[in-house]
Amino acid sequence: MNERAAAPGALVLIEDLVNTLNIETGADALDTADGRAAYGLTAAEVPAARELREALRGACLAHAGHRPPAGASARPPLDGLLAAAPLRVSVDAAGAAALRPVTAASGSTGAAALTARVAEAIAAAAADGTWPRLKACEAEDCRWVYYDRSPAGRRRWCSMSVCGARAKMRTYRARRG
Repeated sequence: MNERAAAPGALVLIEDLVNTLNIETGADALDTADGRAAYGLTAAEVPAARELREALRGACLAHAGHRPPAGASARPPLDGLLAAAPLRVSVDAAGAAALRPVTAASGSTGAAALTARVAEAIAAAAADGTWPRLKACEAEDCRWVYYDRSPAGRRRWCSMSVCGARAKMRTYRARRG
């Protein structure tokens, strides 16, 4: 759906994960063996991956200015999921520090490893200021995640030629009555 370049750096992992579900058609790449393999998941881990995916979509909707539903918990679902992410701080020879996911050799695999990789990507993107630009399309029948490269950071749709055009046509028709 997105007509622009992929998100920068590790944010592409989050963009790709959230976009495994096509809301308009209902097709879910996590239903396929190839789709699961891309994230190192087994069929049994798909429910946890879907929960993570939808929590990420919620954060991307918040970045686009959408408020959580009335009665939602004060603690966003993504916060709770990432609290369990197996991460560690690593320091290289030059003394630079970074968060790193705990490796499979340490016992983190599948959904836990995916959550750790997502947490690492969010931490890096928050540090470089790119995290708030990962947004979800305003169209309710789309919600595709895209990276907002607009100068003002106010882009509303994943694709102006599809979702934006549909929204503008609906607005035009509503005014014409």
